[in-house]
Amino acid sequence: MFKPHRFVPKTAVAAALAATGMAAHATTPFVVQDIRIDGLQRIEPGSVFAYLPIKQGDTFTDDKASEAIRALYATGFFNDVQIATEGNVVIVQVQERPAISAIDFAGLHEFDKDNLTKALRSVGLSQGRSYDKALVDRAEQELKRQYLTRGYYAAEVTTTVTPVDRNRVQILFSVAEGPSAKIRQINFVGNKAVSSGTLLGEMQLSTPNWFSWYTKSDLYAKEKLTGDLENVRSYYLNRGYLEFSIDSTQVSISPDKKDMYLTIAVHEGEPYKISSIKLAGNLLDREAELNKLIKIKPGERFSAEKLQATTKAIVDKLGEYGYAFAQVNAQPAIDQANHTVALTLQVDPSRRVYVRRVNIVGNTRTRDEVVRREMRQLESSWFDSSRLALSKDRVNRLGYFTDVDVTTTPVEGTNDQVDVDVKVAEKPTGAITLGAGFSSTDKVVLSAGVSQDNVFGSGTSLSVNVNTAKTYRTLTVTQVDPYFTIDGIKRITDAYYRTYEPLYYSTDSSFKIITMGADTKFGIPFSEQDTVFFGVGAEQNTMDVDSNTPASYQKYVQDFGRVVNNYPLTVGWSRDNRDSALVPSRGYYVQSNAEYGTPLGNTTYAKFDAQFQYYYSFARGFVLGFNLQGGYGKGLQGQTYPIFKNYYAGGIGSVRGYSPSSLGPRDAKTNDPIGGSRMAVGNIELTFPLPGTGYDRTLRVFTFLDAGNVWGDPNQGGTSSGANGLRYGYGVGLAWISPIGPLKLSLGFPLQKHDGDQYQKFQFQIGTAF
Repeated sequence: MFKPHRFVPKTAVAAALAATGMAAHATTPFVVQDIRIDGLQRIEPGSVFAYLPIKQGDTFTDDKASEAIRALYATGFFNDVQIATEGNVVIVQVQERPAISAIDFAGLHEFDKDNLTKALRSVGLSQGRSYDKALVDRAEQELKRQYLTRGYYAAEVTTTVTPVDRNRVQILFSVAEGPSAKIRQINFVGNKAVSSGTLLGEMQLSTPNWFSWYTKSDLYAKEKLTGDLENVRSYYLNRGYLEFSIDSTQVSISPDKKDMYLTIAVHEGEPYKISSIKLAGNLLDREAELNKLIKIKPGERFSAEKLQATTKAIVDKLGEYGYAFAQVNAQPAIDQANHTVALTLQVDPSRRVYVRRVNIVGNTRTRDEVVRREMRQLESSWFDSSRLALSKDRVNRLGYFTDVDVTTTPVEGTNDQVDVDVKVAEKPTGAITLGAGFSSTDKVVLSAGVSQDNVFGSGTSLSVNVNTAKTYRTLTVTQVDPYFTIDGIKRITDAYYRTYEPLYYSTDSSFKIITMGADTKFGIPFSEQDTVFFGVGAEQNTMDVDSNTPASYQKYVQDFGRVVNNYPLTVGWSRDNRDSALVPSRGYYVQSNAEYGTPLGNTTYAKFDAQFQYYYSFARGFVLGFNLQGGYGKGLQGQTYPIFKNYYAGGIGSVRGYSPSSLGPRDAKTNDPIGGSRMAVGNIELTFPLPGTGYDRTLRVFTFLDAGNVWGDPNQGGTSSGANGLRYGYGVGLAWISPIGPLKLSLGFPLQKHDGDQYQKFQFQIGTAF
């Protein structure tokens, strides 16, 4: 007997009927013998059954039907869901939402399509998903938000949905970007003790200037403003203004959405001085030692920065004694009448602990021993925060990991043990590099290299590098074993082939030195910063001379031959205490090296080199740098100092304002510079942020004063013409950490001019450090 379909009303309709007291048609409960899904096109029936709360054998009721409708709607797959019954069979009738076949954009200039596609994916809209109008609306808002972060407040987004075959749609977001809104004015209200200009200097946001195209500092962003307000707050708190507050921040935009105006109202209050500062709590009988760590003294203005540095120093010092969970809380007693504050630093060392185990996690390729040998915090020893920090720095300096996280975990069941977990995230350590550069001396420079910094996870490295500068070309193969011995002795092995034309820019001679050889150096660490090097090498130097080659060079070739073999021994020492090798702002670097040409070769000589760098930051962003380097060489056993070991000076990297390699002794006949066996160069450089870029360390301006020269051995056949006395150069320049390496441009001028000197005002080079 045929039984008509009984359609169950949707939940919303049933709820409305119930609310008005009207009776809805009820379905007689029955046991479900089968479930049928009608209307599916792309979605698999199994996916629907997975979400359906009704199963075969369940008792079907109106409540079950309503629950099923809600569950299927919640999946977001369907535009319409109806449930009917036929006998003891439940029929689920669905209408699928169309799938999104493509998402495209039109009118983009400020953003890349890929970036916006990723942004829409974050809100749930992507190709292949079911079309949902609410989701598309959220996507529109996300696109507008992306434009707001770039200052495009007039941006409009129009969405076009086009149906295509097989129940799919294409979505096109058409963007009318409009002009970007620039910050035209930033006003401070209520500041009396500190000028508005000083406060603006603490902010990233600014009005348009010459460098806004690079810094984007004239584009408003809420996150940037929040950071700037914290910088302003810190500026006041570091100068004693304990009552400082930011009363209001008003951001307004012009009707045409092109200009923005910021008004920041502040309350300064009065500056407070420290009336007294003392330590309290459990000082572990080390009060005198801890008192020395206090950075702020009575009578000085309060400084939040100095107070934070004090508490950190005390916590770190207690950590060195094994107190891993030490805390220091500052308790201020404020005297508003006299504008003073008394500080009590409450010290709680907690409990002393030792390290039970050091766990290495995340190293899927690098061997455990490679990480463990860098650890200065040892197992079964007292916890030491300084050694733990040093361990983290050493693991980071390996260069094998994108992230190194060192944490301590209390051991369950004990109160005096912790485990140290070293979590690392490995990165690819093999690299193929292709580079091109341009310098004022060598013109186009091509370079290529293949390197593997962590061969088979062993910590050793192997690299092959090629450089094709016009005056200096190299092919080098280098292998470095940082732990040649278990005690940490490093071994560096090089094999090289290079050509050098030192007179290329000074004479018509095609004089060339071709060197091929190999050497091995051993680096012995004497401390965490000091390394002593010992090395031995073998090389062959071939010198090509012609009729235009300086007479002293021709004489050397006549005396020793065109091909000279050399077997040098080297010893060196280095210490690096800089805060950064790329953009240092404080610390020093010193190195020295001695080389001895043994009698095993055709020439015997001694050569000494030394360099000292010092950096001092005396104001935010301002760094004063000093560089002093010198070299001295002498032929032994009555022999002439080898010309292939000569020093040269002049140009960027030594004395700017002079032509490269143009300083020093000159040939008596041609007056061409021939280099010398003694060299001294000094540089003073003041580096500061480029105006309008805030404190961006990647783009800086510098002024410099250089001095230096090269002197020769009278036995070398040179003349003193233009060689005696130091040469001085001064000027300005621009330093930029570019994507292809450090770039320096300098405009240099000689302080005094001598007959025969050669000058070059503008010079630049990629890769120069000082």
